[in-house]
This record gives sequence, C-alpha cells and structure tokens, in this order.
Amino acid sequence: MTRPAARPVRATAATAVLVAALAATLVLTVRKDGYFADPAGLSWLYAACWVLFAAAVWSLRRAPARHAATLVLAGGLAVALTGLVAPPRTSTDSYRYAWDGRVQAAGISPYDHAPADTALLPYRDTWLFPTGTACDEPDISAVSEDVCTRINRPRVHTIYPPAGELYFLLVHALSPDGARHKALQAGGAALAVATTLALLRILRRRGDPRTAAYWAWCPAVPVEAVNNAHADALAVLLSVLALGLTVRHRARGGAILGLAVATKLLPAVLLPGALSGVRRTRDAAATLLPAAAVLTALYLPYVLLSHSSVLGYLAGYADEEGYQDPSTGNRYALLRLLLPDSWSVPAVLAGMLAVSLHVIRRGDPERPWSGALLVAGTAFLLTTPGYSWYALLLIALVALDGRWEWLGVALAGAAAYLTGRAVPGAGTAVYAAAALAVICGWALRRRTRGRPGTPDRTAGPDTLSQAGKTR
Repeated sequence: MTRPAARPVRATAATAVLVAALAATLVLTVRKDGYFADPAGLSWLYAACWVLFAAAVWSLRRAPARHAATLVLAGGLAVALTGLVAPPRTSTDSYRYAWDGRVQAAGISPYDHAPADTALLPYRDTWLFPTGTACDEPDISAVSEDVCTRINRPRVHTIYPPAGELYFLLVHALSPDGARHKALQAGGAALAVATTLALLRILRRRGDPRTAAYWAWCPAVPVEAVNNAHADALAVLLSVLALGLTVRHRARGGAILGLAVATKLLPAVLLPGALSGVRRTRDAAATLLPAAAVLTALYLPYVLLSHSSVLGYLAGYADEEGYQDPSTGNRYALLRLLLPDSWSVPAVLAGMLAVSLHVIRRGDPERPWSGALLVAGTAFLLTTPGYSWYALLLIALVALDGRWEWLGVALAGAAAYLTGRAVPGAGTAVYAAAALAVICGWALRRRTRGRPGTPDRTAGPDTLSQAGKTR
C-alpha cells in the first residue's frame, strides 16, 4: 500500500514530467516550419501540446498546495523559453514592430509613412527588406522590382496604438546590433513570465495559485507571446495588473487599464468587468476617468507630431477582416449559421450590450475578472476572430477566474487561423464546440451549487485549494 506521505511527492513528480513533455513537444512545434507547407501536420503537433497541457493542469490538482507556486513558475519559465528556439513561424507582425521601433528612433512618426514609402529608404536593411531569392519565400511581400519585405501590408500605415509603439521603440533602443527577431521574442518571454508572477501574486492572496497554470503552461503563450512576439503579451500583463488593482484602488486600476487599451485596443472589452457591481457614479468615474486620461495623454504627443491619422490602417483592417461587411470574411461565423448575414453586426451589438449591462449591474466587485471573462469570452464567440493571438487576453482571464471551459475559445482561434488552412470550416466547428463547452460548464456549475454541502469541483482557486490539501 502506498504511504499517504508519498502521494503528494508522486503527484508533484508526475506534474513535472508532464510539463517537461509539454516543453519538449512545444520545441518540436515551434521548430516545424509548416504554416504554409504542412498546416495539417503543424495542427496535430499543436493539438498534442494542448493534450499535454490539459494533462499537466489536471495533475497539478493532486499536487500539494505548498508545491503549486513553484511548479507553476518553473514550468511557466520552461514553457515560455520554448518560443525562442526558432524565428517567428506563423505570423509576421513582429517585423512591423521592429520597423516601427526603428523609424521612431530616427525621430519619425510611425503613423506618417507606410514601410514601402521611398521616403524611408535610408532605414531599410537586408533583414527586413531582402532581395534576390529570399523574395521567393511565401511570407514575403513585394515592394519594388527585386526588392521585397518581411513586413506584412507594407503599403499601409501602422495600426498600433501609442503604448504599443513606445514598447517597440524601447525594445529597439535596448537591442544590440544584429538582434533582429530575437529582441522582441525575448521581450515576449519576459512579459509572459511577468504575467505568471502577477497572476500568482493575485491568486495567492485569494487562496490557491494553481489556476495560474492556465496561462503559464498554455501552448498559445510560447507560440504567440514569445515566438511570434505579439504585443498582446504586454496588453495582457497590464490588463491583469489593472484588474488586480481595481478591487482596492479603482483609480490606479483604471489608469493601468487605460495603458493596456493604449497598447492593444482589445482590452477595452474589460471595462464592464472593471465596473462590476458599481452602484455609484463616482465609483464608475474613479475607474473611467483615469483610463481616459492615460489614453489621451499617450495619444496626444503622436497626434501633435504626426501628419497623418494616428488610427492608421485601422478602418481598412476592420473592413478587410469582414467586421463591417460579414459577407466578405469569416467573422460572426456562429451567428451566420443562425441569422442572415445582415443581422450579424446588430446581433453582436445587442448581445454585447446585454452582457455588459448584466456584468456592471450583477458582477462581483471583489472578482472583476469574472465579469471581464464573461464579456470578453462572449465577444470572441460572437465575432469568431481568425487570429489566435487575440485569445491571449482570454487565457489570462481564465487563469484569474478558474473557469477552464473558456479555454476552448482560445483553441478555436488557433483552429481558425492554422487548421482552417488545411480543413476549411475547422474554425467554425471548433468555435461551435467551444460555445457548447461554455454552456455545459455553466449548467454544471449551476447544478453543483444547487446541491447543499457539495463543493464545486469545477470552480476556481478556492475550490482547487481544497482539492490539493493533504493530510
């Protein structure tokens, strides 16, 4: 018979082995250059990573609470570092970041010129603007005869908000010569680990830190935050800090949330969550006014220094992705299964308004991330974005709240972006499955809470702490 004292040790060891297997599989995934040549094979590798991730998180439930934080942090560091083993594989956005940082360092507004503009010829190099046979690569855009660029959409102006642009400038300023893509990837790894630390700090105050593993070990983090070096990683860190501060310091939380929105506009969906349970106008103002002030203060210098709109290609991007005209893209995929295309946008607006008002009126001010998860998750299910890195924000909210079923929405974004290249309609199918999982999770929690004396085994950190206690 196994001694009781040995069980926690075995659970900890089993979890560590699973995380190590996850990291090894992630290395194979990141090193595989299959986005164009073998999207199906890359999808299978990515799926294997998610299976190992799920197994590791499940195993962590049986590990003792005193080991949890160390496991989460050490595993998160190992997982994040796997994103550094290859150049960006499935996105070229970081090349635009590097270019915007370089242009700003020369004293030029990134909103004034597209990368292909000949006015910026002195700042080109053979890394971002290769020539010759390099121009035959599938992710290269033509600029002129015999000249191409790794930057996507080189003939349009940047769309990134000012805090994001300042981040690009900072990375450029701190990078040694010849760092190329590695500088932004290293920044992404640092931000991913910093987010894990922030999650652990917030969760340990409330019970058990286990659910931080939903972020720290999630395969999307090394792929999108580190390897592809998306600026969403900075927006996620700021969003986590903002929601954590909002509980006790509304003004500080609002200011950090404004900074997050100024990094990547997506965190604006967190505002209803930040206002959870607000009953007085002055409490709402304490959050909203600092957020607006920070956003204005960051935009104003760029407005004054730029000769072009600081919104750049934002409207064109929304149109290109089908957000304005559903018939031109794959947005609103679930709604379009049920409603005429022309009803999609009104349905999204009505749905988001209803959920936002519900969270503001009925949300828990002690857990603003819970309402934020509901609003952000609903936005993803209604709009079905086709870019997997957008879901980094959702993953961090799941880590704060503990409702793991919402992770299916993040997986759906990856299916739409990657698997959809090999299997048309895969994204829509996985989004539908994710929506069903969310509904089932809600029903299960509701049923469990209705049983007197029965703990909610699907709940967040407070429940998990009970599961991890040992005699």
